[in-house]
Amino acid sequence: MVSDLCTMSATRLAKRIRDKDVSSSEVIEAHLERIDNVNGSVNAVTAVLREQALAAAEAADRAQAEGTSFGPLHGVPITVKENIDLAGSATTQGVLAIAEAVPPDDAPHIKQLKAAGAIPIARTNLPDFGLRWHTDNALRGATRNPWDPSLSPGGSSGGEAAALVTGMSPLGMGNDYGGSVRIPSQWCGTTALRPTLGRVPDASYLAPDDFPITMQLYAVQGPMARHVHDLRLALHSMSGPDARDPWWTPVPLEGPPPNNPARVAMMVDPAGEGVDSEVAAGVQRAADALRDAGYMVEDAEPPLIAEARDTWASQVVAEIKIALYDVIRENGSDGARRFLEGMFDVVPDPGYAGYVMSFARRATIARQWSQFFERYDLVLGPVATMQPFPADYDLEHQREVLDAMRLVVTVNLLGLPAVAVPAGPADGRPQGVQVIGNRYREDVCLDAAEAIEARLGRPGPIDPL
Repeated sequence: MVSDLCTMSATRLAKRIRDKDVSSSEVIEAHLERIDNVNGSVNAVTAVLREQALAAAEAADRAQAEGTSFGPLHGVPITVKENIDLAGSATTQGVLAIAEAVPPDDAPHIKQLKAAGAIPIARTNLPDFGLRWHTDNALRGATRNPWDPSLSPGGSSGGEAAALVTGMSPLGMGNDYGGSVRIPSQWCGTTALRPTLGRVPDASYLAPDDFPITMQLYAVQGPMARHVHDLRLALHSMSGPDARDPWWTPVPLEGPPPNNPARVAMMVDPAGEGVDSEVAAGVQRAADALRDAGYMVEDAEPPLIAEARDTWASQVVAEIKIALYDVIRENGSDGARRFLEGMFDVVPDPGYAGYVMSFARRATIARQWSQFFERYDLVLGPVATMQPFPADYDLEHQREVLDAMRLVVTVNLLGLPAVAVPAGPADGRPQGVQVIGNRYREDVCLDAAEAIEARLGRPGPIDPL
């Protein structure tokens, strides 16, 4: 049985703590108990920070009794993916060789969330180095989809999504290089924000050197939750400056009002390559929800999605092969090696000249999308065009899976913001869509996602099957 405290949003928990209806200690203890009761079924949480969390909750309660507050997330629990620096806890990347790699300080956005009052209670699972669309590794094992343990929860933030939807956490921290917060959200029934490049500061003490350029350009830190308003609250608490990140950009969190009515370009089958019927139905439901909320929704497709997918894949695979694969081959799991070797087989090597020129082509694609956003405020479409695949399906079907992620990775290539949001169930499984905006318009994406959520509801928390 789920405690009432484990069903609430982070925003509501913060208000109840602020109003002294409940203590932070009670909230933390309820979530720790929920982890104890259900994590064995899904293997989403990898390390429980029990003593640290309870001590922080006691400090929050003392501050509350003295009439002071740490901020908008005062006393609220969060979970943190195991490739994000959290002081006192190993940044394992899901890899045995660095299982004891404890950073000296927090990642920039974790430091800011703590300053806002958030209390980390646990770490969550990911594939080796976060480089797979299924969550499994030799250090922690596989995370199971709470709706059907035979299916993947997605990756690479599969542990976060599974923890959220089962009530182990109200708010989680993931990251997104190729859909890693959005795909698990679609397949587990949660919501997630992939911010614009430069919106949320990012840095790690444990990376041996700065990452290759695609990881700098296409990977961002983003919040995950069960409620869209929690994404907004988290974004406002984790997007301040930090000198460790030269990509951080001082852009206001709220931009000028969009068109009235806001115009949405909707597509069910990006690039016309095929889409699962239930995924398509979810997009249609989301489009109807936006129309009901007063949005103008039209059938229209942004340009060059298939080319964007191929550009992202060729750049990323080329860089992994050159800069990271020796480390992965030596330290990664068998699944990680098999997945990447399959990607090497299905994604053509661009060669040096092709790699260099692909960045020029990226600018062409970005320009055409920018011009598309002159006509539309938002793009609505699927996350993955396929349903959750069976565990390890991606080890033999890399091309099929990559093609299903074509709209996902287009967003990464272009550095755009996107919100994944549930779009109603089908056949006992959640469905989801993504709302994509122009650069730094997370506010417009979140507004639309909230409108969808208000009309189609949210599936969690659930007891895992």
